[in-house]
Amino acid sequence: MYQVVNPATGKLENEFPTATDAEISEVLDRAARGYSSWRRTPVSERADILRQVAKLYRERRDDLAAIITREMGKTTAEAKGELAFTVGIYRYYADNGADLLKDQPLSSNTPGSAWVRKSSIGALLGIMPWNYPYYQVARFAAPNLMIGNTIILKHAPQCPESALAMEQIFRDAGLPADAYINVFATNEQVAGMIADPRIAGVSVTGSERAGSAVAAVAGQNLKKVVLELGGSDPFIVLDSANLPAVAKAAAAARMENGGQACNASKRMIVADGVYDAFIEEFTAAMATYVTGDPTDPATSYGPLSSEQAARNLMEQIDDARSKGATVHLGGHRVDGPGAFVEPTVLSGVTPEMRAYTEELFGPAAVVYRVAGADQAVKLANSSSYGLGGAVFTSDDALALDVADRLDVGMVWINQAEGGGPELPFGGTKRSGVGRELGPLGIDEFVNKKLIHTPPGDE
Repeated sequence: MYQVVNPATGKLENEFPTATDAEISEVLDRAARGYSSWRRTPVSERADILRQVAKLYRERRDDLAAIITREMGKTTAEAKGELAFTVGIYRYYADNGADLLKDQPLSSNTPGSAWVRKSSIGALLGIMPWNYPYYQVARFAAPNLMIGNTIILKHAPQCPESALAMEQIFRDAGLPADAYINVFATNEQVAGMIADPRIAGVSVTGSERAGSAVAAVAGQNLKKVVLELGGSDPFIVLDSANLPAVAKAAAAARMENGGQACNASKRMIVADGVYDAFIEEFTAAMATYVTGDPTDPATSYGPLSSEQAARNLMEQIDDARSKGATVHLGGHRVDGPGAFVEPTVLSGVTPEMRAYTEELFGPAAVVYRVAGADQAVKLANSSSYGLGGAVFTSDDALALDVADRLDVGMVWINQAEGGGPELPFGGTKRSGVGRELGPLGIDEFVNKKLIHTPPGDE
């Protein structure tokens, strides 16, 4: 069942039935049929539709923001920020897609001319999470629609209204109905869809568990996958001329979306020389974040996405506390209804604690003390995740050296982790495989076809 349970109140607000097996089969047929015509649609027409999609997102932002605030608890301000990013993604691929898809000439010792042509591969299945309901879909849908692939979108069970709103935007923008199809599928149905020959590839943004399950089925059926999974990103502070500003940046990086972001900074790894000052400033910065009604402009961050999510985070915090970790701030649920958790700062976290190895998906951070850059890199790389990271130091050469040594997909130097439609997003290790956004994001689900002509036929 796909349900909207408002995490700020715990109230069930809407529900939708899952698709029948017959409906799933029809969706697969539609996406396959739609591909035969959409792939032949001129690139300029695809771009025009994406521009119209961006326009409609911008025009409907108030209603769209209200939907995800109700579905997963994002504050109204952050919801509108997500929509602005979403608009940027559709515009980026509309404006740059033609250039990104241009033939790539090759030098060859074989007489004649050779080039690589990027072309579509078929119908794709996208499995998207609840934490950024519009943005996550955009970074999958925009480049692949631009390429000429068709899309079946299976959203998170708690995001049915935003899923339907997105499908309607595509319809209103003029996209053929069979080029993008929303489906309320079960996990069992998803497995069958991945195995079905009408699906050419699958993209997942979500948990490590979900990614592993999807990759297993895709591998058995020789399907291309892109996996954007969890993260436990390090925020490394080696020195700073303005430690209060760095601490505020660390708090902002941790508390974005209520701490429910894969690439949020979650482990603050701080050199001994500045550790005491940093943890004092960081704790003070975290204490300024106020939770409450996500529609209230005075609220800094909203509830966690669900009651279960709040319970999971509290189990991790309580485990660390019971095994000797120091709680500098928070560490409790907020009284009253809703899935609210206090901003929490932990130190003294050791390998036997869950918080050492597990991703903390919520308003909780761990601060570690290290001797210097070498120990910082070793600790950062000890995680099974490898999504992103940030490095702060006034030594430019040291910053680049540390960046090179981090086993992650993205590094930000002397700035909190960020992003943009033109910047590739993705990680290594158990954070997944593949890239989204930027020029690399349009290269994942393509047939890079070699074309060679003999001399005189160029």
